[in-house]
Parts: sequence; C-alpha cells; structure tokens
Amino acid sequence: MPPLPSLFISHGSPMTAIQPRRVGERLAELAQALPRPRAIVVATAHWLTRQPQVGGAARPETIHDFYGFPQALFDIEYPAKGEPALAARVTELLDKAGLPTTLDPTHGLDHGAWVPLRLLYPRADIPVVPMSIQPQLGPAHQYAVGQALAPLREEGVLVIGSGSITHNLHDFREGYGEEHEAPYVRPFIEWIERKLAEGDVPALLDYRRQAPFAERAHPTDEHLLPLFVAMGAGGEGTQATRIDAGIEHGLLAMDIYRFDDPAA
Repeated sequence: MPPLPSLFISHGSPMTAIQPRRVGERLAELAQALPRPRAIVVATAHWLTRQPQVGGAARPETIHDFYGFPQALFDIEYPAKGEPALAARVTELLDKAGLPTTLDPTHGLDHGAWVPLRLLYPRADIPVVPMSIQPQLGPAHQYAVGQALAPLREEGVLVIGSGSITHNLHDFREGYGEEHEAPYVRPFIEWIERKLAEGDVPALLDYRRQAPFAERAHPTDEHLLPLFVAMGAGGEGTQATRIDAGIEHGLLAMDIYRFDDPAA
C-alpha cells in the first residue's frame, strides 16, 4: 500500500454537521478517492495547549464545544473508537523529534475533529486519535510536528489538520454574504494556493508578514496552524492539491488540501 496523503480540512462552523453544503460533497468524494485508512490522527484548532498533547482515550467522547446552536447539533454523537497504542506511537515520534509530548487519557473529539470526520467517514468505524496545537509556538513548530508524524502515512494512518483557510469571526457583523464577499478572502487563499504549488515553505511559514491581508484573514492564527501540520506530514517535496469547497457567509473559505508524495 503506498503512503496515504495527509489532509488539511476547513471545518467551518458547527452547523456544517447538519448543513454540509459544498464541503460535505467534497469530503464525501475525497473519502471515495482515498485508500481506507486503518486509523486517523487529527490535529484540531479547537484543542490548544502549551506543548503537544495526544488523546489516548479508548472511547473518546463527542465534545459539543459551542453554544447558541440548534439542539440537533447537541444530539449528534460521533462514536469512533480511539486507539491508545497509536496515541503512544504519536507521542514517541514527537518525543524523538525533540518535541516533548504528553498523553491525555480522557480527551475527546471536539467539533474541529468530529464535524469533518462525520462527513468523511459517517459510519465512525475508523479509530481516531486527536492531538492539540500550540498557537504560541507558531507555524514552524507545527510544521515540525507534521514532519515528525510523516512515518504514520506509511503505517496506514491518515494525518489530518482541521482548521480554516480564513477565519475572522469578527467580520460576521460586517454584513458579508454570498453576494458580498470580504475583500481579503480571495487574495489570501490565492496566495496560499500559489505558495503551496511552488513548494515555498519559507514563505508559508512567514505568512503573517508575506501573505496579503494575513492579519485580516486570521486575527489569531490557531485555525491556520493545522495546515502546517498537514504540510509537514506530507513529507519533503510534497505535492499540494487544492479542493475548492466554496466560501461560506462571504468570509469563511472552506478549502481542503491533500498532500501527496511527488510520485503519487
């Protein structure tokens, strides 16, 4: 079996779980195109820690980490099993890479994990191991995390970073919508796509200085940091493919990326 790709998924709002729109279609298509993984490791923008942590629960709970949404969202469960042995393997790989990591034996799946996974694998029949990101350590750190996880792709493990290509929730009050997009969204996502196609890792790691409208697209960068985990896990010379899943509410770009070996 050739190495699996790694993925970056823009998970959108929790409502994506019951109103999946175009991203639901794209993820369903992607699941059909991918070899079936034996397990999944997902780095989520909604689990923030000072150093890497890995969820080692045998049966991770479905975390409803939001409020003010319809009851139907709170009724959703994603009953995937965990895999403590894989969690220990992730910890080992990160420790060997000089990235001290701890196991959390109880952490569950927040909506950054279970919302996209429910669209990819609705039967919840693939074990899932969640992991945190470290927003204070920046893109280069998350890229190194991904690089440490790259061997998992040859072990049948799908490595996913779950966040958002653009994420400025303050702009919901600005009146953007389907007919009135925020002016920074397309320049930013086009710059990301171009730099990924060029393999310009230094520019991407320095995106806050180099990308157009970076601070407007990401007032804080925790939702873009999972992209760097997926990039790093893709390996040296990875080939990035953008999957356009639309722009929701005129400001949330729902891009998906898959990172494959150059010969794939």
